Amino acid sequence: MGNRILTASCQFSQQSLQKGFQMRVLQQAIAVLVFALLVAGQALAQAELKPGIGITFSDVSKNPANGQVTSRAGWQLGGSILIGQNFYGEGGLFYATKSMAFTSTSTKQEFTNDINGVRIPVALGFHLIGNEKGLFALRVFGGGSAFIITSVNAPGASKDDFTSPTWGVFAGAGLDIFMFFIDLQYEWSLSDVSKLSTVDIGQNRSFIANAGIRLAF
Repeated sequence: MGNRILTASCQFSQQSLQKGFQMRVLQQAIAVLVFALLVAGQALAQAELKPGIGITFSDVSKNPANGQVTSRAGWQLGGSILIGQNFYGEGGLFYATKSMAFTSTSTKQEFTNDINGVRIPVALGFHLIGNEKGLFALRVFGGGSAFIITSVNAPGASKDDFTSPTWGVFAGAGLDIFMFFIDLQYEWSLSDVSKLSTVDIGQNRSFIANAGIRLAF
């Protein structure tokens, strides 16, 4: 019995160390991306302000023991600043809602769960076609993000039950047409959604579609 407890304790410690290492690596990567964005701003005069609104679809990597989680439509509102031409850096600030539905296995009742917060993405990208000075461009990008929870609307749960901030990575593509843009991206978190040891639903995964206008300055 003592050996089993020791083994379980060692496994838990290893998992905690691995998650802690992942968080430190992501934080350092975001710091590097921010630095690259600042350097790009010094080196290149081309810059754009991109106010936009988007729709999100979020779910989790694991279902809880007493039910199933499915994706629902959420939204985000905010903007970003893009600096560069062929290669570029982009940082943003959005207020976002990640919405999911929980269906109880025993009662078959469905409950809506909304997690509201501030999303801070930082990315590096490249223009496959065109650049920021043109009327048409196709872009690919990737980076890291932080999500800071401000409120939670879920039966029997509070903001303190959820990990905040959660750290994530994302990749996507964007299309620029005249003064308009649309960005599509897939984001997956490296942090567990729940802080409770009794609730294991894994990490959050989100598909995000964002559209708006490009304002050069």
